[in-house]
Amino acid sequence: MVREMMSLISEHDPEVGEAIEREFSRQRRNIELIASENYVSEAILLAAGSVLTNKYAEGYPGRRFYGGCEEVDVVEALAVDRVKKLFNVGFANVQSHSGVSANYVAYMACCSPGDTILGMNLDHGGHLSHGSPANYSGKYYKIVSYGITPDTNLIDYDEVLRLAKETRPKMIIAGASAYPRVIDFQRFSEIAKEVGAYLMADIAHICGLVAGGEHPSPIPYADIVTSTTHKTMRGPRGGFIMTNNEELAKKIDSAVFPGSQGGPLMHIIAAKAIAFGEALKPEFKEYQKQIRINAKTLADNLVRLGFDLVSGGTDNHLMLVDLRKFNITGREMEQLLDSVYITANKNKIPNDPQAASITSGIRLGTPAATSRGFRENDMQNIAELIHLTASEYASKADHIRSEVNKMCEKYPLYT
Repeated sequence: MVREMMSLISEHDPEVGEAIEREFSRQRRNIELIASENYVSEAILLAAGSVLTNKYAEGYPGRRFYGGCEEVDVVEALAVDRVKKLFNVGFANVQSHSGVSANYVAYMACCSPGDTILGMNLDHGGHLSHGSPANYSGKYYKIVSYGITPDTNLIDYDEVLRLAKETRPKMIIAGASAYPRVIDFQRFSEIAKEVGAYLMADIAHICGLVAGGEHPSPIPYADIVTSTTHKTMRGPRGGFIMTNNEELAKKIDSAVFPGSQGGPLMHIIAAKAIAFGEALKPEFKEYQKQIRINAKTLADNLVRLGFDLVSGGTDNHLMLVDLRKFNITGREMEQLLDSVYITANKNKIPNDPQAASITSGIRLGTPAATSRGFRENDMQNIAELIHLTASEYASKADHIRSEVNKMCEKYPLYT
């Protein structure tokens, strides 16, 4: 089916078609270890390229600003109902184009420009949209950042409380982009209530783990929960927002449309609905369990082979590898791994001595490899190939490529 789709594109536009063909070949050839990437089902691929891309549907089901929305209303209502069932939440908005735009909506619903927001330091594992000076969030709000302790590399909740009491933020953000441990949403909630702040939980990375019962849910504790629909959720690229507060739900809907978006992407909302439906099936829980098992196995074997991991390991789907012991930068390691068909991304480590454009670490994750079928023994092999790349690349590159080829042939993609 995937090849048929690409063939149709190539017949119509050879230049675009050839680029897509090459990307398909790359995805089949490489072991994907970028923590924020995954492989969607063929049904999701088809929905994302369906005729729903033709339909404008500003507004919400039953309250559109265009005619002819009867069927897209059905699709969006399905997506919303499935989110509510999956996360046991009262209200959901599935129109956000991305996780970042979902975060902007949360800020708009709860804060005014210039208000103080307390979020996790980007250099310690936070996300760009949690207050980076280069981002909209850092330009429109007064940002105070909390981080992790230098000895344990864990969130210092006492420091979060101290900063919250000192700065009295309008909102506190619980969530991260590169934090390998469990986030204590209940503790964050207690801190937020003590200072009268909204609590926003950004679960973009751990959303699937939460849905599958492999990470504590923020729903009982947070005022607003934002997320992407890809990463561990294994859906299309997009975002959504949840709350149990009816008044906040109205503000969220208004902040999405007309506050920050026009027409929703109905083809992507259809793909989201399918992804949420897939996540309601029992096998999704098994998949999430395997993600964590694979991550722990990969982390444990990397430590066995001499790598230092930030916080010493992982509780979720990702890990941060400190490369300084191997005298190699994150950028260099990313490039070397790519040349032997292992895809990863350079990443800062806490208190990184390197320049921002170089970095001293890489971030690894297991959602995509787990989707492909990789298990614990494969993770052990991958750790050994990563070690060979870092320590003996010049003499072992061809061997590593050969081993990667064998593994990817064992677990073919979209056959």
